[in-house]
Amino acid sequence: MRSRPRLLPPAALSAALTAALLLGAAPAAADTGDAPARSPGSSGAGVRFATFNASLNRPAEGELIEDLSTRDDAQARNVAEIIQRARPDVLLINEFDHDDEGTAARLFQDNYLSVGHNGARAVDYPYRYTAPSNTGVASGFDLDNDGRAVTEPGEAGYGDDALGFGAFPGQYGMVVYSRYPIDTDRVRTFQEFRWADMPGALLPTDPETGADFYSAEELEALRLSSKSHWDVPVRVGRGRSVHFLVAHPTPPAFDGPERRNVARNHDEIRFWADYVTPGRGRYIYDDEGRRGGLRPGSAFVVAGDLNADPNDGDGHPEAVSQLLGAPRVNGTVLPRSEGAAEAAEDQGGANTGHSGPAAADTADFADDPAPGNLRVDYVLPSRGLPVRGGVFWPTADDPLSRLTGEHPFPSSDHRLTWLDLHRR
Repeated sequence: MRSRPRLLPPAALSAALTAALLLGAAPAAADTGDAPARSPGSSGAGVRFATFNASLNRPAEGELIEDLSTRDDAQARNVAEIIQRARPDVLLINEFDHDDEGTAARLFQDNYLSVGHNGARAVDYPYRYTAPSNTGVASGFDLDNDGRAVTEPGEAGYGDDALGFGAFPGQYGMVVYSRYPIDTDRVRTFQEFRWADMPGALLPTDPETGADFYSAEELEALRLSSKSHWDVPVRVGRGRSVHFLVAHPTPPAFDGPERRNVARNHDEIRFWADYVTPGRGRYIYDDEGRRGGLRPGSAFVVAGDLNADPNDGDGHPEAVSQLLGAPRVNGTVLPRSEGAAEAAEDQGGANTGHSGPAAADTADFADDPAPGNLRVDYVLPSRGLPVRGGVFWPTADDPLSRLTGEHPFPSSDHRLTWLDLHRR
């Protein structure tokens, strides 16, 4: 039986964790102008956390494994080179098709990350974590209320009736790569948490009749997370851990006047705000039946493509603001890039009407019609941890812009976003 660790108050834990981060293994130097160089053993070295919606999804089950089985996939090479140049120590990849054996995740390491590209040095992640996703899992119900319940993958409309949109189970999944050990015994997943079990959930209604959009039977089956929510503790040194809280909420689009995806996106983001706020996460249960939110005082980093901009776009106006303003979240860190500002100015369209800073955008979306480029990818630390951040979005005159480019994108329409935990 393991002894229970002593609980430190938040301030003491933050100080202890900062020391642990600085005394841990030094990360390798970065190779991009957007990510400041870090020399091994330098006094400013810390741990770099990152998120990257890499668009490594495929239209059919098994295709990603097939593509990654060789070293010939151009998109995978570009994604790997971006990662090699940014050199995160702990990385979430969104839109990475899940398979139960973790074969795709292993192949991406072996055939792409472990192979240097165009002068960028290979990067090795000895620790990985992946788990099932709600995407493409049949619900057995007519969740889009179009008059028919589609239950067989491959049939038209299947994704709209799945527990999370997807053509097959695991499409648009996610994976965590880490240079530091993952405490797998303490990982918590929340794939099966039901939307209706969130107190005050924004469950959609028919705007014409006021009736519930989902039946009682559907709400018994419908899960909150469109993919999953994971709490992945990463041991960063001297027995200290940072809880890597990762997810990929549904886009607030592709629905009807009931705005069910807008509401779900809001509540998927709210889940983490409640989870890290003492006293607000008592209703939460994980897939093993353990209840409650994050232990008070625990250090954490929330990461993922949250599909919500605090100022612009079509999402709920408070979707991401509720997380940025949560008491234990440091929402003041605003990663920026010169490439994002340049793209918004050059592309115009919907970007000209945005109120948020263009330099903080992390995704290159269609400009006419809306939404234009948005800040949707986040790496948010707990308060008390000294940090700085950035976005891998080179300007057009930078040779590395070949990795990001314009539509059709050579890698992804999202940009890798990173955060360094470092000395003040």
